[in-house]
Parts: sequence; C-alpha cells; structure tokens
Amino acid sequence: MIKENLAIVRKNIPSDVTLVAVSKTKPNSSILEAHEEGQRIFGENKVQECVEKQEALPKDIKWHLIGHLQTNKVKYIAPFIELIHAVDSFKLLKEINKQAKKNKRTIDCLLQFHIAQEESKFGLSFVEAQELLSTPEFIELQNISITGVMGMATFTDNEEQVREEFQALENYFNVIKSHFFKFNDAFETISMGMSGDYQLAIEEGSTMVRVGSSIFGGRN
Repeated sequence: MIKENLAIVRKNIPSDVTLVAVSKTKPNSSILEAHEEGQRIFGENKVQECVEKQEALPKDIKWHLIGHLQTNKVKYIAPFIELIHAVDSFKLLKEINKQAKKNKRTIDCLLQFHIAQEESKFGLSFVEAQELLSTPEFIELQNISITGVMGMATFTDNEEQVREEFQALENYFNVIKSHFFKFNDAFETISMGMSGDYQLAIEEGSTMVRVGSSIFGGRN
C-alpha cells in the first residue's frame, strides 16, 4: 500500500517541490518500503525516535527534525540531522550552532513562523524573526545556515483561512529573503503543507511538503 500511496503523492507534487515523508510513529519496515521506492527524505518529530531510526536504517537517508525541539536534546541529533524545521528562538539557534561546531559541521535550519490561529502551535512572529536576524549575535553563528521558513496552518476545513495562512508565510519568506538573504542562494525553502493541505500549499508557493498519513496511513 505504501508503494501505491507514495506514487499518488509524487504525481501530485511538481518536480521542484521536495517531499518529506513523515515517518513519526511508523515502524522501520514501513520506512524501508518507502526507501525501496527511492524516497530518501524522512521527517521525525521526536528526537529519541529519530536517533533510534537513524542508527538502524540505511545511511543514505536524510533525516529532518520537524517537531518542536528542546535545546537540551539538540546534541543527540547534531551529528547527523539534515534539516531542523522548527527553529523558534535565538536560544535554540545558539545551541544548534554550538552542537554543530562540536561535530565539525554546519546544520541547515528553517525559521518556524506562527501562522495558525491555534495558540498551541509554536513559532516566531514576523517582528521576532526580524529582531533575531538583526542581532550582531546572529551574524556570529558560523555553524548554522538558515535555508528558509516553515509554518503550520490551522487545522480547519476552512480552505480560505488555510490559504491565507500559507500566503502569509510566503510573504514572510519574500520579505526576509529581500532584507536579510538577498545574495544567499541557500535561502530557498518554504516548508508548508501536510497530508490534508499540501496541494493547497503548493498552489501558494510551498517548495517543501511534509506528508505522513497520505503515504503511511493513519497514525499508530
């Protein structure tokens, strides 16, 4: 079933949009099934689960940490993580930089914005992001690379609301790109859209979608 589901999702995604297969809570066997179909990018939202899977599964997998990340857990994923989606504070960024330096690498990060109307979701406001990027301390961080933005829309059937939230994130991306990353080609990712709304997100400019249940079935 995973093979068929993956084929359908891929058919709905343009070639210039990156697919992150969200494998959180899924067994290694399911990940291997997707891996056999050529999927190489997988997203996990819990550090411990991500570490365990990274140790057990093929080494050509690129792991993305898509969930809220606590500073005290950065050290566990720093040796291998490909991209951290949910950076929502300077404190977290500083810790990622510290652990990346220890591992002699640069870690790619996305700034998470709070675009949903739900209070429970994490993320920076536009003003907070601008302040963070304007500080001299930010410029001193040599072992992180901000490669774009990430956001989660409100969980609602109101398509117009979701569309507006995606439009807001694309707008944030464009303003930040022109103000802070104008000559930085690495700043190119807009990570938005999940199983229920990824096609809508792509229409609104998403360059990376995080799809779980449409590939692996409902959550375990």
